[in-house]
Amino acid sequence: MSVKNYSDITKEIYALSEKCIQNGEIDKELYSIHNVNRGLRDINGKGVVTGLTEISTINSSKIINGKSVPCEGELYYRGIDINSIVEGFLNDNRYGFEETVYLLLFGELPDSDELDGFNRLLTEYRTLPRNFVRDVVMKAPNKDIMNSLARSVLTLYSYDKNANDISIPNVLRQCVQLIANFPLLSVYAYHAYNHYVKKQALYINHPDPKKSTAENILTLLRNDGKYTELEAKLLDLSLVLHAEHGGGNNSTFTTHVVTSSGTDTYSSVAASLCSLKGPKHGGANIKVCHMFKDIKKNVSNWSDREEISAYLEKILDKEAFDKTGLIYGMGHAVYSISDPRAEIFKKYVSMLSKEKGRENEFNLYTIVAEESTKIISERRKIYKGVSPNIDFYSGFVYSMLKLPEELFTPLFATARIAGWSAHRIEELINTNKIIRPAYKAVSPHREYVAVSERKNK
Repeated sequence: MSVKNYSDITKEIYALSEKCIQNGEIDKELYSIHNVNRGLRDINGKGVVTGLTEISTINSSKIINGKSVPCEGELYYRGIDINSIVEGFLNDNRYGFEETVYLLLFGELPDSDELDGFNRLLTEYRTLPRNFVRDVVMKAPNKDIMNSLARSVLTLYSYDKNANDISIPNVLRQCVQLIANFPLLSVYAYHAYNHYVKKQALYINHPDPKKSTAENILTLLRNDGKYTELEAKLLDLSLVLHAEHGGGNNSTFTTHVVTSSGTDTYSSVAASLCSLKGPKHGGANIKVCHMFKDIKKNVSNWSDREEISAYLEKILDKEAFDKTGLIYGMGHAVYSISDPRAEIFKKYVSMLSKEKGRENEFNLYTIVAEESTKIISERRKIYKGVSPNIDFYSGFVYSMLKLPEELFTPLFATARIAGWSAHRIEELINTNKIIRPAYKAVSPHREYVAVSERKNK
């Protein structure tokens, strides 16, 4: 069967894929026999320690009388409680993402002059090379903005005369430029897709040097560039809460692994983008949104706990929604009793839902969270508690901000580039050894057989 187009999967490929599966599956018992930590986690789901970091700390349990006991989740950026950081800039009635980036990169909170200087630096770097939007971003528009973002990042390598220099000053310069430009690259890629694929009008707004990162995202995205103060502050809060989450999350660990090879900043960031794109990582909030659309469609009374609970049981029993048996947005690889980011987010989501007249939906989210916690705890054998994670609420926030679904994960990346940058620099400063974990070979030795003597099975 001949290949008719680039996307064709022929009968031959299907047949060969069966061979891949048949000869590629490893007996799951071997993982236990050889004491292999699948996913770099032990039998209790705790991550295997593979490095040291000072950038952030995540606590989900405490040692009491010699035993590990689950506790309310805690998150620290450079040793400072995330709750204190958020309370600090909100009490001052200012935006916090830029301050958070400074803290993550340089290890200390900036004073007023340092923060003003860093904001000016971001403003100066918030510009793309001449004709880059036309020649790169607008070419080959893609519904998957994460792929467009990765392509743009890799292309920026060609515009950098010192692209391969991995000295700390040069890497810092590259990182700050990327942090400044991720909003432009993401939003412009969406506009290209919206215009060339969805046949909508094309509007290109320019960033405002007097505005914060969150304000500029809304300015760039909306045709009229208008937004409310609460909208901008909640988007800013989302950026702060997504900026960093330890060295062990998949995309940040990717940053460490790729950086350890000695490669350039653009390649490192592109690799982390490709990791974040996955639905088990940065794409999870989209799954939550799809699940809630399904719940709204199939639950007639959004305040009836019994009806909601019954439908959640159907989801768990693989009878409803996508039939995977998962209630998306519930549970976390690290946190048990609570995700501190979700707890912070929830307060302000409630405020925005009132402004947008969507209080009934917020109440639905609250009931689903409470009922899911009960049902999952009762039905599933879990080694720790279960609670809503930040993805549970972030998609709802983005929908209230009228952000297109295609930008949900790129906005995550726009925040997390801060953490990736801090970890890349930390890896370069402290380690001069390539990361190379071991894989236990379990295939039996066999003799080579001449092609004339082989028989097809």
